[in-house]
Amino acid sequence: MDVLSRKSWSPYVAGIVIGLLQIPAFLLAGTALGASSSFVTAAAWVASIFDPAAAQIDYFAKHLVGAKNYWQAAMVIGIGLGAYLSARASGTRRASFAPSWTGYTGIRSLAGRLAMGFVGGFVLLVGARIADGCTSGHGISGMAQLAVGSTVAVAAMFVGGIAISMLFRKV
Repeated sequence: MDVLSRKSWSPYVAGIVIGLLQIPAFLLAGTALGASSSFVTAAAWVASIFDPAAAQIDYFAKHLVGAKNYWQAAMVIGIGLGAYLSARASGTRRASFAPSWTGYTGIRSLAGRLAMGFVGGFVLLVGARIADGCTSGHGISGMAQLAVGSTVAVAAMFVGGIAISMLFRKV
C-alpha cells in the first residue's frame, strides 16, 4: 500500500485508472463519468425540501431519481473525500493559498478567496450545464466515446485556458 502514501502518482497510471472507471460506470449505473449533474441533483433535493412543488419542475424532476444521478453525487463526494484522505496519507499539507495566484489577484483575505472561488465555481457550473457536461464528462467520457461535441468542447477548454494563462503572464 506504499502507492497510497506517495505525494503524486504517475499521470499515465492515474489516467488508466480513471479511464477504467468508465467500465463500472456504464455497467452499474448506465452512465459515463461526469460531475456537473450532481450539483443539479443536490439543488433539486434541497429545493424539494423547502418547496415540494420544486420536484415537479421538469429540469429538477429528471435529476432527482435514477442511478445516474446518485452515481454522480456519490462520485463528487468521493472526489472530495479521496483528496482529503490522499493528502493525509501522503503527509501533504498546504499551509496557504498559492502565492502566485494571490499575487495575480491581489486578494489576500480568506473571505475574498472564498468569494472568488464561489463565483468562479458558479460560472463554471453554469457553463457546464449550458455545454451539457463538465470538463471531466466531456474530456474523459465524451472523448472516450468519440463524441464530436466533446472533442470540440475539450479543444475550446484548452484554447480558453491557454488564452487566460497568457493574459496573466502579461500582468
